[in-house]
Amino acid sequence: MGESKKMISSVEWEKKLNDVKIQKEDMNRLVMNFFVTEGYVEAAEKFQRESGTETGIDLGTIIDRMAVKKAVQCGNVEDAIVKVNDLNPEILDTNPQLFFHLQQQRLIELIRNGKTEEALEFAQEELAPRGEEDQGFLEELERTVSLLAFEDVANCPVGELLDISQRLKTASEVNAAILTSQSHEKEPKIPTLLKMLIWAQRELDQKAIYPRINDLSTAMLEESAV
Repeated sequence: MGESKKMISSVEWEKKLNDVKIQKEDMNRLVMNFFVTEGYVEAAEKFQRESGTETGIDLGTIIDRMAVKKAVQCGNVEDAIVKVNDLNPEILDTNPQLFFHLQQQRLIELIRNGKTEEALEFAQEELAPRGEEDQGFLEELERTVSLLAFEDVANCPVGELLDISQRLKTASEVNAAILTSQSHEKEPKIPTLLKMLIWAQRELDQKAIYPRINDLSTAMLEESAV
């Protein structure tokens, strides 16, 4: 017979929650961290004025970072590389994987635009030498070049490389690298805290019946079924 779970009433649970003291300044820093990491410059500026919370970073660099991210998302990879180097040349110099993925995205855009000869030349001159140095790069290159073997690339086995999700993936990688170079977290803290909340509730579910948060968008406490 399994061990019975502890019953915690709404009144008792809310009292426990109210006993946990959280400073408003800490909450404000979490909000600012989200605005800065996700690139919401206007929101960060307004929140700074209203709350007095420092951004911890030059807001001008956020604008530059978002310009890089947008360039990749729009398929303007060459422009994005120039912008990254303008921000900090060491980002690509010290991150060969990121540079390869940007070059790979350039190749994908050439293929997308039907520039077959240019794509083959670019792959041979810019990517093949890196593939010789790294087996992982070589496999990614071969997978990308295989797009040229299909007439209907959208429905081929590697067609997902042409999806917008591939651009977003590369853009996120660049964004994270720029944030790291600025000694800033790669991801906002709030989503991580929400994941921790979900994990903690699952762990507690094994030991107790208590009012839990089922909908993160409202954060309302709901009675658990007995």
